Amino acid sequence: MKKFLGYILSIIFWFCFGLSLIIFHPIQWLCLKFGGYNAHKKSVDILNACLVASYYTLFNRVTFIDNKCIPLGQPIIFVANHQSTFDIPPLIYFLRRFHGKFISKIELASGIPSISFNLKHGGAANIDRNDPKQSIAEILKLANNMKTKNWSAFIFPEGTRSKTGKMKAFHVGGIATLLKKNPNALVVPIAIKGSYEMVQYGMYPLTPFLHMTWEVLDPLDTKDKDIEEIVKLAEETIKQKVEK
Repeated sequence: MKKFLGYILSIIFWFCFGLSLIIFHPIQWLCLKFGGYNAHKKSVDILNACLVASYYTLFNRVTFIDNKCIPLGQPIIFVANHQSTFDIPPLIYFLRRFHGKFISKIELASGIPSISFNLKHGGAANIDRNDPKQSIAEILKLANNMKTKNWSAFIFPEGTRSKTGKMKAFHVGGIATLLKKNPNALVVPIAIKGSYEMVQYGMYPLTPFLHMTWEVLDPLDTKDKDIEEIVKLAEETIKQKVEK
């Protein structure tokens, strides 16, 4: 029954989701051209509020457990498990105060209304997985912006999405590059639960009547730990929340 309703509700969802992307593409362009970074960022924040709102057309419930103890004014590396494409809008919207940027596949930086524009012009690191030299250069550019502009970064160290909700091993690479340039950055785990179920049948039909949660955990104690230990600690901390 849930899958059957998904066929109907997914049409409404994709209409709302796609319309938001189409409408905000020229809005982003205008904001960037005439208002610069700050105006562009506000347009992206509003876009992602609309994208999150579209989840409710499936009668899916989003619970975002924020952490008000995380300070502003310093670089933060948000480390999260990855379950679906729909992990991203809540992160951007609910944590908008941190100016978080993504490490993303370069393929996503073209051809997708609004999303590609933001990845190309909003400060993301768009990496070519077949070109290690280009990937490192992009991540270093983001790391430098974090240092000079107090931006933050979102990173999914699993590398690919989990289709079952069971976490994959975290990779060190991206986090290591960011931390080497920003040794005083806070490393903050985020546990995402339930979003993989939204795409258990693929992009159509999407699954309705779900409860999905995003929980921002306390910053990790990184004192006297090397990068491998930090990444392992992040993985274990998130896993305790996701797979308990």
